[in-house]
Amino acid sequence: MTYDTLATTDVISATMKALTERGFLPEVVPTGAEALARIKEIIPAGASVMNGSSRTLSEVGFVDYLKEGAHGWNNLHEGIVAEKDPAKQQQLRRQATLSEYFLVSVHALAQTGELVIASNSGSQLPHLAFTSPHLILVVGAQKITPDLGTALQRLNEYVLPLEDVRMKEVGMGGSFISKILILNREQAFMGRKVHVLIVNEKLGF
Repeated sequence: MTYDTLATTDVISATMKALTERGFLPEVVPTGAEALARIKEIIPAGASVMNGSSRTLSEVGFVDYLKEGAHGWNNLHEGIVAEKDPAKQQQLRRQATLSEYFLVSVHALAQTGELVIASNSGSQLPHLAFTSPHLILVVGAQKITPDLGTALQRLNEYVLPLEDVRMKEVGMGGSFISKILILNREQAFMGRKVHVLIVNEKLGF
């Protein structure tokens, strides 16, 4: 099975419907540039912002925009990177799980509405599961799969080998799927907003 083919319009529409029924806030944007523009609209000035490691966020220009510093947000990631003491850096990372906004991509999005995210360290998972009241998930339309089972297959058969190569290329010991989070539903009583920006481009892997 191939895992890098853009979903059709009908598949995207069905996915949007399923996401909405599960309490998520899906939108379709044609390009990465328009995804970045939408992110700028969603996040208000002064908000605390944290992001997970994501090739998708880099490809849409979010990471560079964040580094430029003209956004007016409280960039928590910047403070973590600037701190050189490992113990203090770890403490800042824990504190950052309380960010008002958290941005990342997902490794697969089932047409039935489930979102699959894997992590080696688990550092991004608290934001996604509970702590951040606003999530923005930017997803290339090639990540849509027919169902949850296929989404997990995509993670294991397609994403992990590519991420393993990438980590080895930057001098790390490879990658592992240590923890998996499945966003199955966002309950209204939680008061959170989970934006899912489906981009009609191949972004990330």
